[in-house]
Amino acid sequence: MIIGTAGHIDHGKTTLVRALTGVDTDRLPEEKARGISIELGYAYLDVPPGSGLPAGQSAPERLGFIDVPGHEKLVHTMLAGASGIDFALLLVAADDGVMPQTREHLAVLSLLGVTQGIVAITKADRAEPARIAALTEDIRALLVGTGLDDAPVVAVSAPTGQGVAELRERLFNTARRLPSRHVHGLAPRLAVDRAFTLDGVGTVVTGTLHAGEIAVGDELQLSGSRARVRSLHAQNRSVERAHAGQRCAVALAGIEKQQAPRGAWLTAPHVALTTERLDAQLRLWPGEARPLRSGARVHLHLGAQDVMASVAVLDGDLIEPGASARVQLVCHAPVGAWRGDRLVLRDAGATRTLAGGSVLDPFAPTRYRRTLERLSELDACSQPTLARRRERLLTLSALGLDLARFAQAEGLAEPLQGWALGEDAGAALTTCLCGMLADYHAKSPDELGPDAARLRRLVAPRMAEALWRDVLAELRDGGRIAVRGAFVHLPEHGVRLSAAEQRIAQKVAPKLAMAGAEGAWARDLAKDCGEPEALMRTTLARLAQQGELHQVVKDLYVDTATMTRLAATVRRLAGEAGHVAAAAFRDATGLGRKRAIQLLEHFDRVGLLRRVGDEHRLRADSTLFAAADQ
Repeated sequence: MIIGTAGHIDHGKTTLVRALTGVDTDRLPEEKARGISIELGYAYLDVPPGSGLPAGQSAPERLGFIDVPGHEKLVHTMLAGASGIDFALLLVAADDGVMPQTREHLAVLSLLGVTQGIVAITKADRAEPARIAALTEDIRALLVGTGLDDAPVVAVSAPTGQGVAELRERLFNTARRLPSRHVHGLAPRLAVDRAFTLDGVGTVVTGTLHAGEIAVGDELQLSGSRARVRSLHAQNRSVERAHAGQRCAVALAGIEKQQAPRGAWLTAPHVALTTERLDAQLRLWPGEARPLRSGARVHLHLGAQDVMASVAVLDGDLIEPGASARVQLVCHAPVGAWRGDRLVLRDAGATRTLAGGSVLDPFAPTRYRRTLERLSELDACSQPTLARRRERLLTLSALGLDLARFAQAEGLAEPLQGWALGEDAGAALTTCLCGMLADYHAKSPDELGPDAARLRRLVAPRMAEALWRDVLAELRDGGRIAVRGAFVHLPEHGVRLSAAEQRIAQKVAPKLAMAGAEGAWARDLAKDCGEPEALMRTTLARLAQQGELHQVVKDLYVDTATMTRLAATVRRLAGEAGHVAAAAFRDATGLGRKRAIQLLEHFDRVGLLRRVGDEHRLRADSTLFAAADQ
């Protein structure tokens, strides 16, 4: 269990932690000299065995304390530590009573969703019992509606020891009952709040492990760079494995200290993400005097990170104090965010805490963010379980659900691949596609059908190409459509050649086979076969529509057997790099540069390759020519 201290400056947070644990969390010389906490401090306390545990649950090995600064100018540091705590220890000095930072720290805890805690009235030896009783009533009133309404209030004095043993035992009992954080199914994510270098060890980062598990030897990602876990401490003990809810110090190989600023995330590579737009559910603190309006500039605190952001309210134009609404946060710098992460907003001047909530979608859209369809997707993202979120998103995704991005947003331990299409969306797409083919055949009976790329533009132009090819393959396998080469048609439709065209097809077949990858021009074939040039062009075009030939450029044809061999060469050259260079293809085929480029551009058009800049990238999921390749 991670316990976070909270409260006004000089209300005894560090002194009480020292009395509970024997550890002085003020480690910096400046902290010693000034007598206040400036940076986050840490201490640990072993939990003795106890009774009253739920069946099958063992007591946590030790408690971790995060001692945060109480000064108003250091609330951002307090937030960096508070984002990962399980339990709040709110301190109110008996001589001062409730002060401004008491209220703001309580607001932070409430907005972060912390519902477990204890309030300690410190310096109790300096106050009369009547003062303690009156202050207890003030605190009870202050806690109403914060989520910590039922938190016990205890009076303590660190110098005399009054109430310290009782407080320690209360913490032990809570730790024994507190359920462990969910570990299974989630990838590791650690919010870095400190980094330093140790001789003989290298770069060490510390933070709270928000999800998953980390083990020695793991390959993780930090600030865009890969790093290996060299050694690991959890709750200040050397371990081989750490799990969510523990304070960790992770020694990393392959990364420098400057690559690990406060706010960075140490994650499994497949869930690493940064975003500059995220959609969130937000609650405006009831103590605010004015509504929060679209366009407001705020400090966004998420994990251990603090960035400026602008607010766009999605449910209306403003949020009244105490009310909740969905918003889009447009960040002025990239942030790491995953669905369900808690966040806090402070005003642009960083003088007060405004609101808090949780991330709904880290992949927020730039356009159409307030449409009914988008708001329905956010409703789906609000569902309480992973299974229900996926089910609802799948139902709503007319263009399919990107499973890899879904797993990334959720921070799942096991990466997902490919796309999924809901049953209703699949049925609607099939109806539209078959109807479009029927119309095409009626208007162009002499053509076999549109090529797959053109059909996609007609039916589902916004659908991912990978999903579109999966849909076509499934419909082809189910007999709903037929695919010949790059062309798609209904099974009952076919282009029939006339007797003259069949005669010409038989004549050109051996000549095209001899021409190979160089191909043959329509005018040359007409001359060699003794046929009218116009009839030759019509016949070759008809054969290309049937997938028997391939028109590389206007009037230049290559037969399917040759094109299949060339496709096999393309796949071989792509290899691990995933792309084909024109020079390498030229050398492998013995062609001239011009013809090699023309063939690669043809493969781009039909969907075997994809042109990106000067590269011809292999579409790994394309099945064009594949059956004959193998």
